[in-house]
Amino acid sequence: MSEHTVGSVTARRMMLGVRLRRLREGHNITRSEAGYTIRASESKISRLELGKVSFKERDVADLLILYGVTDPAERAAVLQLAREANRPPWWREYEDVLPGWFQDYIGLEQAARSIRAYETHFVPGLLQTDDYSRAVISSRLPAPSEADVERAVALRSRRKRLVTSAHAPEIRAIVDEAALRRPVGSEQVRLEQLQHLLALAKASTTTLQVLPVERSVHAAGCGAFTMLRFHQEDLPEVVYVEHLLGALYIDRHDHVQRYTQVYDRLGDLSLTHAETIDLLTELVEGRERRRKSPPATADAGRHVT
Repeated sequence: MSEHTVGSVTARRMMLGVRLRRLREGHNITRSEAGYTIRASESKISRLELGKVSFKERDVADLLILYGVTDPAERAAVLQLAREANRPPWWREYEDVLPGWFQDYIGLEQAARSIRAYETHFVPGLLQTDDYSRAVISSRLPAPSEADVERAVALRSRRKRLVTSAHAPEIRAIVDEAALRRPVGSEQVRLEQLQHLLALAKASTTTLQVLPVERSVHAAGCGAFTMLRFHQEDLPEVVYVEHLLGALYIDRHDHVQRYTQVYDRLGDLSLTHAETIDLLTELVEGRERRRKSPPATADAGRHVT
């Protein structure tokens, strides 16, 4: 099984939840009644239908009987989806440095057809170099150990394979100009990060737009967020919003539409992809010139008493 398929475990869990919810509602069965059938609570049924917990194959089989699904082929397809949704994903090996609330995001990211990100403070994680990631992760509070930093960098590096994989999603990133100019790591780290972004933009693997600092974005009224769309029609678009101690996963249609309007507005305010390439080229050339220039001797002619 390919890494991409394994990476879609979260999406498969959500697909199965949506299918079971539609079957239940189609037969006018309450969550409480469904829960009673599998010896579970109403809230457990709700979590199953939202794809937030794993499925027991026996429970799915019992629910299919309750929902009137007797066709062998249809039952087999649903039960196979349940088995696939329960396979442990590759990122489980990084649980020691992976917050629980971020695990679902990686699953959604790996299964996405398109990823649209808006970043205000840093370069988006999928577009970072390893050294840039190391500098960002090292700056967290409380300060992580060196071993944890390296584990977290390895996890992010594994995630970044998605960008150049055969199943790469369409990626569009809007990045605040301040994030590109912010001193993260050494001068060499910042130069290599800019060079990496420029290479990605020129290769057309990523649509990149920079939001200039002089342009007002008060109409947006929000911080960083990421929007994910999927190949499967059963899956709703998801907006991911991270905060200090966790994250929000927003899939309510009207709320997603509001974020879409904001993202489109940010895109209109930003430099075009071509203009962003010009800016990145200018930033890279400027840093390269500074690196090659000999350091100035301060107060060389001043008389020292």
